Amino acid sequence: MRRENDMKTGTLKQILLITDGCSNQGEDPALVASLVAEQGITVNVIGILEDDHTEQPEGLEEVEEIAGNGHGVSQIVYQDALAQTVQTVTKQAMTETLQGVVNNELTQILGSEKTMEELPPDQRGEVMEVVDELGETCDLEVLVLVDTSASMTNKLPTVQEALIDLSISMNARIGRSRFAVYQFPGRKKSIQQLVDWTSKLDSITSIFAKISSGGITPTGPALKEAMYQFGKKTLRRRFIRDDYTDIEEA
Repeated sequence: MRRENDMKTGTLKQILLITDGCSNQGEDPALVASLVAEQGITVNVIGILEDDHTEQPEGLEEVEEIAGNGHGVSQIVYQDALAQTVQTVTKQAMTETLQGVVNNELTQILGSEKTMEELPPDQRGEVMEVVDELGETCDLEVLVLVDTSASMTNKLPTVQEALIDLSISMNARIGRSRFAVYQFPGRKKSIQQLVDWTSKLDSITSIFAKISSGGITPTGPALKEAMYQFGKKTLRRRFIRDDYTDIEEA
């Protein structure tokens, strides 16, 4: 079997949408998620409920639909469990994407439509080892899109803590991890940048304290604008700068 360093996965790209309700303006977010997925970007969605456990998830029905169309993972979670959920969803989406890559490799190697699930148990175990190794070594870009509409006001401190935990967890990997954080709605656009592409999210503490929540929830337009943020010049410059810093430190 071909080893993982022969597999060209490129950079895994994810949008992580954190929200507590339905979109109420603009394009259908589920349809936009399909468009985003066509660009090779996975859309994961976390719907947050109130900690008092009395809230009904009526406003979160679209969460699964957005993630499904975006080839991603969805979870509806109470606020007190958000930090662990953010890490779990990000890792699960990464694993599922890599499994798809490996399945494509198997098709090429075996010359058939055979997938990982159809392999004998011992071969399937070997393939999963490859997936696990790829999960540790591949490059990862995650754009976190945070709903800052009025109903999210008391949930933003928990979101901030969850994102810092995510950064620490992802940077424990061998592969390079990069994050960007945007809020929606923005002041003048669908989204507004909070943190430009970076390898660590410890800078968000002061930024989250200044967020003014309120307004509508234009999830569809926000997802489309988030898609355009991948591959921009700012990201390329940061990769070059970080590489130069790594060389100097070495």
